[in-house]
Amino acid sequence: MFLNIFQQHEWAAARQSIYDKTAADVERALARNHRDLEDFKALISPAAAPYLETMAQISHQLTLRRFGRIIQMYIPLYLSNECQNICTYCGFSYDNKIRRRTLNAGELLREVAAIRDLGFEHVLLVSGEANQTVGVDYFIKALQTVRPHFANISMEVQPLDQDDYERLIQEGLYSVLVYQETYHREDYKLHHPKGKKSNFNYRLDTPDRLGRAGIHKMGLGVLIGLEDWRTDSFFTALHLQYLERTYWKTKYSISFPRLRPHAGGLVPKVTMSDRELIQLICAYRLLDEEVELSLSTRESPVFRDHAIKLGITSISAGSRTNPGGYVVDPGSLEQFEIHDDRSPRVIAEMIRKQGNDPVWKDWDPVLQ
Repeated sequence: MFLNIFQQHEWAAARQSIYDKTAADVERALARNHRDLEDFKALISPAAAPYLETMAQISHQLTLRRFGRIIQMYIPLYLSNECQNICTYCGFSYDNKIRRRTLNAGELLREVAAIRDLGFEHVLLVSGEANQTVGVDYFIKALQTVRPHFANISMEVQPLDQDDYERLIQEGLYSVLVYQETYHREDYKLHHPKGKKSNFNYRLDTPDRLGRAGIHKMGLGVLIGLEDWRTDSFFTALHLQYLERTYWKTKYSISFPRLRPHAGGLVPKVTMSDRELIQLICAYRLLDEEVELSLSTRESPVFRDHAIKLGITSISAGSRTNPGGYVVDPGSLEQFEIHDDRSPRVIAEMIRKQGNDPVWKDWDPVLQ
């Protein structure tokens, strides 16, 4: 279990180690063909800031070598905004007085039709955490409804038990995204005071349960803004390397969600500049040539246009972050505000103009 490895690392010590890195450490990491976690610390450290252009060039070359010019496109489909958790950063938080909605089968099919009309064959199903109304049985029915219409189905829902994941995989689930939010145990509790999500260890063990269940791909990440992004990113990389060694048949992706405005309005504890996010994206690519790197519509059009040249392999487009947001109930509350509201076709054209090929479904199932 990753928990055993995690407990061998102390947050403050890891943070100090990152901030102690020097220009010599950065240059040593850049000169290597294969980099370890100490190199990763150097590449995400303040000392690496002057080397961003070199990092970007290497990241671009490594991405071309492994992924070619393919940029995978996906879209989220929100099933429900019902949630029993109190989370300080989320518009769906239990203590927010909002109108709650869960899509029924007919409404789900209307959303599916709208998404298919946009051209997508890869959909990400998303919900709040309300096990009594939006639990495993609901997810199974949702997968059975959606599966005939898409080549690839991912989910970003509450952490589940291993046998639940096994049932969902049998229904066609290909990938699961599960973000730790922050690896800082004490601050995690501050941001999750009520609900099942407050159980730090259970959430930390979720990728292990997914790996044992035999999931094809899983996505990791933290919510950038809750804690020091450099230290959280180190723990994410530590987690990624453990999973790659332990569940080597599974593929992995990293996402970079920066805290965005929402109902409830948490002010980020830490801000990350655009240059720092580029630095982090490049550092992950220099550490791991195989991992997929994903960027959502939380980011601005200008930033996303620039970032896909430097290591990003997957990008969302046309996103709505509310249940029924495409046709059923466009006015319902969004989980967070999107920043890039360009249409999927415009995004695809932007990708082509940069010399890349937009792909509307995950390429892995095609190769199996």
